[in-house]
This record gives sequence, C-alpha cells and structure tokens, in this order.
Amino acid sequence: MQVESFRVFRDLVETRSFSRSASLNNITQSAVSQQLRSIELRLRVPLLERTSKQFALTREGQLLYEASRDIIAHYQRFQHQLEEMRNIISGTIRLVAVPSLGIHELPPYIKEFLKNFPLVKIQVDYRRANEVYESVADGEADVGLVAFPSPRKGLKVETFKKDTLQVICAPGHPLIKKGTIHLSDLANCKIVSLAPDMPTRQGLDRILAGRGLKFQPKMDFDNVETLKHAVEIDAGVAFLPHSAVAAELAAGKLTALPYHGPEIIRPLGVVSRTSRVLSPAVKRFLKALKAPRSSEAKEEAKA
Repeated sequence: MQVESFRVFRDLVETRSFSRSASLNNITQSAVSQQLRSIELRLRVPLLERTSKQFALTREGQLLYEASRDIIAHYQRFQHQLEEMRNIISGTIRLVAVPSLGIHELPPYIKEFLKNFPLVKIQVDYRRANEVYESVADGEADVGLVAFPSPRKGLKVETFKKDTLQVICAPGHPLIKKGTIHLSDLANCKIVSLAPDMPTRQGLDRILAGRGLKFQPKMDFDNVETLKHAVEIDAGVAFLPHSAVAAELAAGKLTALPYHGPEIIRPLGVVSRTSRVLSPAVKRFLKALKAPRSSEAKEEAKA
C-alpha cells in the first residue's frame, strides 16, 4: 500500500464523506471508492459496515484508521524535518476566516509573511464562524480565524489579537452634538446590528448585559460589510470593529461616538487542529500571527 492510500482512507473516516475525501486528495469520488475496495481486497477484510445507513467502521476498519493516522503523521514529520534541515519554507497554507477578519485583519500579515517566505503560497476562503471551525476540524483548512473564539474539541483555539468595537454612526447624527455619550443614550436611537447567531453579536450582548444594558436592534445583518453600509446611509447606529471602519472614519464617511466607560474588546482567535502535524510554513505563519508586526512595533517605538 502507498502512503496516498493511507491518507485517502484517513480522510474518508474523519470526514465521513467520499466526496470530501476526494476533494482533499484532488481525486474523483469514484477513485476513493476504488482505493477503498482495493485495500479491502488486499487485506481480505471489510472496512466499512455495508448494511448501516450511517457511516460506520468495522473493527478492522478502526484498526486501519488508527494505523493510517499514525503512518501519515510520521511521514509528514519526516518530510517537514527534511525541509527544516534544508531551511526550505515552502508549500501552500490554506486559510479560512470570517469575512471581517479576512478582509481587514489578514492582508498585512499575509503581505509581511510572503515578503519573508516568498516560496509559500496562501489560499484564503471566507466563511461563517461555525464553518471556519468545521473546515479546520475536517482538514479542509490549515488555519482558521474567528472573532470571540470559543473552545472546540480536537482544535487548538488561541487569541492572537484584540480589536475594539466602536459606536459608529453616520456624519450629522444628533448624538454627535453631545460629545462623549453614555451607552444608555443609545436606547433612544435606532440600532442596527449583526445577526443574533453571530459570535461578535453574542459577545457584544454579553458585555452589554454585564453593564446592565440591552438593546433591541431594528435590523440584523449577516456580515460586517453590509452592516457598515447600513450605518453609512443612516439606517441606524451600530457597534462595529475598529479595523473594519478605520478607512471610512479617516475619509469622513462614518463617525465614531466616544462614550464613558471601558472599551468593548473584541478578541480575535486563530484555530488549528491538534491531531495534525503542522508544516514548517504553517508553524511560521502561526508564529507570525502571534508576534507584533514590524509596522506595529515601529508605531509603539515612536510612542
């Protein structure tokens, strides 16, 4: 049996899907079925329960899965050790991020990383938060980026940066005349917000509840960009990430309302898989995410 066969079988078991295993290994779904049949003929044992409506392994299949996982892990470690011995950092890093992070947070990190490691290729996909965790867990992505990260089984979830949520309104909004406001002043305003199932909305609601505040938004949106445009046309006031509105604030398209009390912090998290061997490129990228970027270090030095 070849290493690729062990990899295909491992991915089939972990994704419980012939099509997803095929996609991960750049082969057709029928090729996955043929490889499975070939392994069964070679070993002379069934690996899947053919009568079960759900995906289920036989005892022999479970044994082969555990062996496949170990074999691939050892093989990848060997490959990565060779690369590090030769001081070669190359390959492809597959990133998946919620749109607000992918659009506003990732580009400076990617630009600086590729400057230091030009042989690496980076692919970025945008998905909702729950899909980011699923993509990393299924092995479709190497690294995920989410806001208000939460622990997940089988995943390593760490905070790599903290952003702030600002109170944003359209220029000319009546509250601007008050100068520094109290958050309770927003009770008399139209509030627009992210959808209730989004982590940033849930995290914001928890923070506000801790301060004795609760608002009923007039409209909900499923992404930061649409919410930002709603505020631009004066559909309401919103809590928005500083990184997502920095350009509009500088251009005068939006206005930030200063308020009494501590800042509302929005933690940003990086997600990786605990059971997979990370390539040298992925290791370097994770390290780069957690370290201050050179531009940030220069700003701190000036201060």
